[in-house]
Amino acid sequence: MNIGIIGGSDGLGKTLIYHLKDEFNVAFSGRDHNKGMKVANETNTTYYQSNTELASDSDIVIVSVPIHYTNDVIREVAPYMKEGSLMLDVTSVKEIPSETMREALGDDIEYIPTHPIFGPRTTELDNQVIVLTPDKKGKWYPKVFNYLKNKNMRVIETTAKNHDYMMSIVQVLTHFSFISTASAMEKLKIDIHETEDYESPIYNLMIDVIARIAAQNPFLTYYIQSMNNNGEKIRNAFADAVIELRDAVNSNSEETFVEIVNRATKNLGDIQGALGRSDKAINSLSHEITLLHELKGHEVGLKHIYSGKIHTGILKSVDKDWVILDNKKQLRTANVEILSPEELYQWKVDNYEHKIESISCSFKDIVNKEVIEKTIANIDNVISVELVDVYNGPQIEKEHISLTFKVEALNKEAIDEVKSLLTGFGGIIR
Repeated sequence: MNIGIIGGSDGLGKTLIYHLKDEFNVAFSGRDHNKGMKVANETNTTYYQSNTELASDSDIVIVSVPIHYTNDVIREVAPYMKEGSLMLDVTSVKEIPSETMREALGDDIEYIPTHPIFGPRTTELDNQVIVLTPDKKGKWYPKVFNYLKNKNMRVIETTAKNHDYMMSIVQVLTHFSFISTASAMEKLKIDIHETEDYESPIYNLMIDVIARIAAQNPFLTYYIQSMNNNGEKIRNAFADAVIELRDAVNSNSEETFVEIVNRATKNLGDIQGALGRSDKAINSLSHEITLLHELKGHEVGLKHIYSGKIHTGILKSVDKDWVILDNKKQLRTANVEILSPEELYQWKVDNYEHKIESISCSFKDIVNKEVIEKTIANIDNVISVELVDVYNGPQIEKEHISLTFKVEALNKEAIDEVKSLLTGFGGIIR
């Protein structure tokens, strides 16, 4: 099956390439041809300079362009799509693209307006939410639905109108309020680093969430606000709530303030569940920092959560911002996961050049060969050990035996430790 992603050289489109390329023939187009060729080489996929040529060669076309270009792209490629093919879009609003697909596509082209509720930084589809808003369900719909379910995604089926209303709360309201908070801090000339000396864990978590939203592409954030049909109503409600709360405090009306807070809290539903989830998030952050502090002076393996690259070395120092290894590698604390000892060992096995040496040693002939072999196998950084020869010929002292062990290890130090162990058992290296 050929899948064509319009807008695949950047953002969510590029992320979709990585999720789909191992199962389908994936091709893509993009505005920046140099970047497109680079992504094609990185992903072993095909880059098209023309959206219409890509559409004519694809069984499924995924439109993944900025929201304000989506309708133009749908109209551009609609006449070129193959009979019986499928169009998806992945924008954050659904009413306008749905209407455009309905008008522009022929009766022989199926379309499913779609919204993945995750961003380009998402590395796993497992348990991610995706919304499908079909006007009608054709032959493609069950195939798409079952594929997503088999990826263990949380699939929501609804109408485009209901989707946009829900997203006016999930995105429009939250983005607007978070960016308003960040803007107020800027207007007050707040030094965020200075506030960190006084921060509570919940403040730290809140700042991280606000920063995550504020740091998104501001053009995307703007069009999420401006192109949702419910946006104006939602923003006005937020502004009214802020003014009402401000006036209650400024007028010293404790009763009004408490009443507003109580009403708002009741509307949030499962407060205990919210407290539990936020406690988990806070404890998880604290636990990782604590563990890093405990590992100072020890060898660690740190996985970068976005690139997936593993960094190893002796942990020299750690604070809430930076982790520094003895090889002077500096990593952001928030961007690393600590490998378990088993994971670190396996990574070494897979990536280090192995040292292999055959070691011959003479013992009294009553020695227990199996015990020696098992003990060698338990030495750190020894990958494997095999008894390859047992000899008691003329060169060997009477009532003695020579044993030769083939040892594979991660480094010379482990080989030397094997030799020390053998002499500790009373052996003489030959």
